[in-house]
Amino acid sequence: MSQRPVILTGFHFTKTTLAAFSEKYEIAGHMDHPDPALVPPAAQPHVQALVTTGSVGASDALMASMPRLSLICCYGTGYERIDLEAARRRNIMVTHGADANAPDVAEMAVAILLASTRRIVRADKMIRRGDWTKRIPNRFGVIAGLTGGKVGILGLGAIGLEFAKRIKGFDVEIGYCNRTKRSDVDYPYFPNVMSLAHWCDYLIVCLRSDASNRHIINAEVLKALGPRGHLVNISRGWAVDEAALAEALRHNVIEGAALDVFDEEPYEGEELLPLDNLVMTPHFGGGTEHAQRRMTALVRRNLDAHFAGQPVISPLPELRDMAAKPEGRLR
Repeated sequence: MSQRPVILTGFHFTKTTLAAFSEKYEIAGHMDHPDPALVPPAAQPHVQALVTTGSVGASDALMASMPRLSLICCYGTGYERIDLEAARRRNIMVTHGADANAPDVAEMAVAILLASTRRIVRADKMIRRGDWTKRIPNRFGVIAGLTGGKVGILGLGAIGLEFAKRIKGFDVEIGYCNRTKRSDVDYPYFPNVMSLAHWCDYLIVCLRSDASNRHIINAEVLKALGPRGHLVNISRGWAVDEAALAEALRHNVIEGAALDVFDEEPYEGEELLPLDNLVMTPHFGGGTEHAQRRMTALVRRNLDAHFAGQPVISPLPELRDMAAKPEGRLR
């Protein structure tokens, strides 16, 4: 293998991103799934870094299949399927995209919120089917419009703050639920998701991805949101119980929903597909040119720092203590 540090990819990156990695690193291969059996056998003894995404993840078994692995870079903010206990035990540093794509994901949240509340996808399909033959008021039910509504943000981190900045222009009330109350905003604070759901009309999930948030949006929360409520998820799919959401949409427990993320991706289920009060997009909230440039640059900075024996730029919050002590990690 090359004398340059060797990396393996676990995500289908663009040619531009791969070219940026290749400037300084040897790309030993690619895995379509995070399966140890898919690591190219010739590369297994040489791979020093894995560049993947949190929704793809890395198990203990995958890490064990690459004995020289010392760094996992998550392209994007999430890291929910990375086995952090195994990474710590194996002295493998893990980084993520931190706030690199926050403005773009927030922009997407506004877009799919409007698509859901204003029935944009349903209206488009109606015209394409040739069903627009009469002007019928309230064809898709009474539409409230955002102005004067209450928007609840679950998770007021980088993405949540960017979303709040953008949604203010719609003359809405903003409230939030966070692990701790922020001192730098004056929005009403709600101590838990249930109280936020009872208060708001539109619930926007912007949570940091970790195991504690799995299915935090469940049947009880959706019932609290109510029959005129809309749910938007642009954080991580597993924050929402998809079976409970499908049931709520089928029986008008809530009015509508929009998802850019799913529990398993690509989505191969069936229960969400027939629901015309659900807007779905294929996890591309951070898929703009600007976001990809920022995320690619951040991965490169993390790789460069790591292989220079320096602390990485954007370690996971859970591993910051490890990041401060890079000695002995290079293999």
